[in-house]
Amino acid sequence: MISPQHVLRFAAVAVTLAGSLALAGAPSAAPAAKGDVLAPHRAVYDLKMLKSRGTGRVEDIRGRILYDFSGSACAGYELQFRQVSELSSGEGKTALSDLRSTTWEDSAAKKFRFNSENRLNEQMLDAVNGNAERRKDTVAVKLAKPKAKSVSLPAELVFPTEHMRRIIEAAQAGKTVLELVVYDGSETGEKLYDTLTVIGKKIEPGDKPPDDAAAKEPALAGLARWPVTISYFEKKKDGKHEEQMPVYAISFELYENGVSRALVLDYADFTIGGTMTALEMKTPKPCK
Repeated sequence: MISPQHVLRFAAVAVTLAGSLALAGAPSAAPAAKGDVLAPHRAVYDLKMLKSRGTGRVEDIRGRILYDFSGSACAGYELQFRQVSELSSGEGKTALSDLRSTTWEDSAAKKFRFNSENRLNEQMLDAVNGNAERRKDTVAVKLAKPKAKSVSLPAELVFPTEHMRRIIEAAQAGKTVLELVVYDGSETGEKLYDTLTVIGKKIEPGDKPPDDAAAKEPALAGLARWPVTISYFEKKKDGKHEEQMPVYAISFELYENGVSRALVLDYADFTIGGTMTALEMKTPKPCK
């Protein structure tokens, strides 16, 4: 049957995916705040299994991601995220994974709040609730769940929205590789990942027209995009992961305004594809 470890691992990736998707969206009619390239929106991604590596533990996966991204450079960015997935084993048994997550990050990348619940077949598996604040020489984390605890993390880490912002800046500058330590509040709220981002060749406006909900958004027609792959590694004390296999990798096409499409989640045992099937833009509130 499907192991709980697979579902837990799947949910942990979903939290990170939520952080990556938090920037998906296109500019709305109203102008964004100065320096703000992130657009409020609601989006839907349909998930399906693309490839299984023959372990037999997961035969098929189908599901959906629903999320609601709001905020601005002055108010910070909030993401209401939910991922529901049905996992089928080679023995014909199924399990329903339901992850709900809410995160908030200020535009200065100094404060980050996170709250998530992970359920399997309607039974609570785990919950994480806490906040992180960047200080001079450290990032201070206060957890309320899974248990009250204070944690001190390295100052060089970045939060999810800042991570994606750095990727966009690197792509626009013509860089092809970016390495950062990322903290997203996943698992027990103490997890750090070394990440390696590889940015592919720029896709000019009009080239390779998309065939998903992005194609219906006129604001994307004049924008360039890049193929991006982010590999996540277990954090090593020596900072080296040259010979280490990634825990998982996320690939997508990234528009220069932050829209992400054509998702591929690559696990050790299987690969999942995510197609953007709906995109609703919301008018951002102007900064006072």
